[in-house]
Amino acid sequence: MYIYLNGKVVSKEEAVISPYDHGFMYGLGAFETFRTYGGFPFLINEHLTRLHEALKELNIYLELDTDTVIEMVKTLLRKNEMDDAYFRLNVSAGVGDIGLQTLPYEKPAVILYTKPLIESSTISEKELIPLKTVRNTPEGEKRLKSHHYLNSILGKRELSAVNQEGVFLTQEGYISEGTVSNLFWYSDNKLFTPGTSTGILEGITRKWVMKASHILNIPFETGNYKIEKLVEADEIFLTNSIQELVPVNKFQDKEFPGAEGEIFDLYRRLYNEHTKKQLRSI
Repeated sequence: MYIYLNGKVVSKEEAVISPYDHGFMYGLGAFETFRTYGGFPFLINEHLTRLHEALKELNIYLELDTDTVIEMVKTLLRKNEMDDAYFRLNVSAGVGDIGLQTLPYEKPAVILYTKPLIESSTISEKELIPLKTVRNTPEGEKRLKSHHYLNSILGKRELSAVNQEGVFLTQEGYISEGTVSNLFWYSDNKLFTPGTSTGILEGITRKWVMKASHILNIPFETGNYKIEKLVEADEIFLTNSIQELVPVNKFQDKEFPGAEGEIFDLYRRLYNEHTKKQLRSI
């Protein structure tokens, strides 16, 4: 497998960065994960906007324009002989001395990873599992998609099967998010999702669902909610840029419609229309 590292395409076996990189030493780095449809990265502008916001917070100076990233993606697809793939665009702070640095990082390491997508002819469903691990609060003003992932790893260790996803609660007992997903549920003719005050990552697909709600004319609400709201829900689904929209079929011994859910189907159909529209525009 080939990856993109600081302007060069190299095999993953050849790829190296300095042990003095502060992304390794102090966790100063941010990344975006996305997938392609027809060789084009979906919602790439939204991903780059979030990445640049994170880099600004981390004091890492870098401007990546959309055209450059698209060309990087196309280069790796050709080199790895893939039509579509999973990508992770990673920016690590760069080399520094031992000790905390307050000056800007002006020579970050830019890495574009890729791996094959796992395609399926059927819609994958998940069982939602309440986690004992509490969702930690962001270290800064809001949660970044950064190198700090221990909280999610601890949560994922609680899961026993690949068809499970965990749901974190905050210290106050409010629903926040999954280990690698945002969470939605439909109840009383309205769609709900936890607000940013719960410390969630503002997912790109989460934002897409919020915009889609206006298109579908489905009332929408964010806020702080207790776990009982999920038990009372009619439908639950998860969002993730790689897995897309994932229906939940079970939570706390209650069965849910999963892929047969009417509301989930509306959002799923619209999502498919948008990805197909992208293919037609290439």
